[in-house]
Amino acid sequence: MRIGIVGAENSHTAAVATTLNVRKSCGRARVVAVWGETRAFAQAAAEAGRIPTIVRRPEEMIGRIDGVMVDHRHAKYHAAAATPFVEAGIPAFVDKPFSFTVAEGWKLLKLARERGVPVTSFSTIPEQEGFRKDLRKQIRSAGRITAVCSTGPCDIKSKYGGVFFYAIHQVDAILKAFGSGIEAVQVTRAGRGNPNAVAVMTYRGGGPVVTMECIAEGRRSFAMRAAGMKATVDFTHESDADPYLSGIRKFLRMFRTGREPHTAAEILEPIAVLEALAQSIRTGRRVRVAKLPC
Repeated sequence: MRIGIVGAENSHTAAVATTLNVRKSCGRARVVAVWGETRAFAQAAAEAGRIPTIVRRPEEMIGRIDGVMVDHRHAKYHAAAATPFVEAGIPAFVDKPFSFTVAEGWKLLKLARERGVPVTSFSTIPEQEGFRKDLRKQIRSAGRITAVCSTGPCDIKSKYGGVFFYAIHQVDAILKAFGSGIEAVQVTRAGRGNPNAVAVMTYRGGGPVVTMECIAEGRRSFAMRAAGMKATVDFTHESDADPYLSGIRKFLRMFRTGREPHTAAEILEPIAVLEALAQSIRTGRRVRVAKLPC
């Protein structure tokens, strides 16, 4: 299977290529071409991941690959970058965040459905063995969850989309661990020279209240604490030996079978929550999460 990657500024490009081309961890699947935002980015990724071809335009990969990974740091580029490949019938994995708005993400997903092309996106945090086994086991044993505290790296002033850059990991993990249905969010900034912030999220229908700590300064490992009716949950994220392998296997399986691992709602709900978070940061107010179009 031949994979092309659009975008090389993100460290994920070299990491995915290293897993496939250097370690050869997924059979014959190989990254065969890369396009970078700059020539230097492309060359660095190609050298690290032994990618044989650097293209001058992303569309040059069409006809030479079986699947594409779209991998920009800023989500505002993702939908436009994936569109030509979907139009050409090439399956696409769009690195997180899937899009910068629900509207542009839904437009891409509708196009994919019209063309019968599988598309997906996800954070690799919920794909790690510790999350899938330890955290989920703790949640099952805790009974009904009433409160959650999630902690992780996130600079709400990041030039790569503010809260979108890295809060996607926490938002995706919260939704996958505790379910969909976040209704409203409100962000409070620390202020006085402290760049950190805390978001409070509430669920529809009496779900848990969630606090999400966005840590730009200080120890920034991912962790989750939760209060259940029977027990507490205490989980600190630890990556697999190859933190990308489980995610790579997941999107390669989609490329091979054509079966999408996530629904449109599962892909777009994190984007809707991030849009609400961004609006709350701008206004200082509580913001309702927009209803999904799917």
